[in-house]
Amino acid sequence: MDYEAAVATFFTRAPEGTTSPPAVATGGPARQLRDALEPLAMHAVWAQEVYDALAAHGLDFLSGYVCGRAAALGDVPSSVVAAAFAVFPPDMIDQLWTDGLGKLPRTELIALRDEGVAVSLRKVLGDVTTEDEVLEVAQTLEAAIAVADGAGRPLFSALRSAPTLADPYARLWRAADLVREHRGDGHVATCVAAGLGGCEMNIVTELWLGYGLGEYSNTRGWSREAHEQAVASLTVSGLLAHWELTEIGRSFRTRVEDRTDASQRTLIRALGHQLAPVLEKVSAWSDRCILAGDFPSDPRKRAAG
Repeated sequence: MDYEAAVATFFTRAPEGTTSPPAVATGGPARQLRDALEPLAMHAVWAQEVYDALAAHGLDFLSGYVCGRAAALGDVPSSVVAAAFAVFPPDMIDQLWTDGLGKLPRTELIALRDEGVAVSLRKVLGDVTTEDEVLEVAQTLEAAIAVADGAGRPLFSALRSAPTLADPYARLWRAADLVREHRGDGHVATCVAAGLGGCEMNIVTELWLGYGLGEYSNTRGWSREAHEQAVASLTVSGLLAHWELTEIGRSFRTRVEDRTDASQRTLIRALGHQLAPVLEKVSAWSDRCILAGDFPSDPRKRAAG
């Protein structure tokens, strides 16, 4: 999949009247921070500059995403990457991880992403803020990240061990990415503890956020058979009926959200009174990324992650 195909798939226009999902509008501090930072955290995925740099070495959109996001884990088997990502089919992850790292050394890939993000994010934000302001927010997030609990969080802990980036804009992106991975690792652990498989995680979340069945989960690479099996399993368990969440299913997913929020208590507590001003600034910067075409405008996509 090249960049244009990815945009065509993920940048589809939301139905008229689509608003921010209730999960975000009424969410707690951890959820608010996650959604405020999402377009910044995903800048390495959607920035044309990063894609072009990786494509020059033969990586397409999906291999760039998988190898870029998992690169901090080191030279690990694809099964480790699939376990950490959780919501994608292991066979797809195996192919993308193996093919991608066969075309570009992992350390070089990391450097290209870091450099590309710095250039792109400066272009997007440089006329609405200053390097000092960007650095201040990055350092505030970094201080909270430094004391956040890393237990059971492979992607977060691997990324946290990476050297600090020199460029302020790259540091902002890295800090946003670390908050995202902290929540993502915690969310996967919560879903697994609740008895959900990878495809089931996608389905429950998409319906909870207002997508139709398969509208989002079918973009994750699962086979039709796997998707049908997941729907059948969720239906038998009482979480789904007539391809929608039941009242039990909605309450179930809300509990998963609450427990995911609770898993980030060390990070949110560390931000303290600085949370509100950070939220205000990064929300505005993320909106700027969306206006620049560097993240989908559908609020459900921003919430789905």
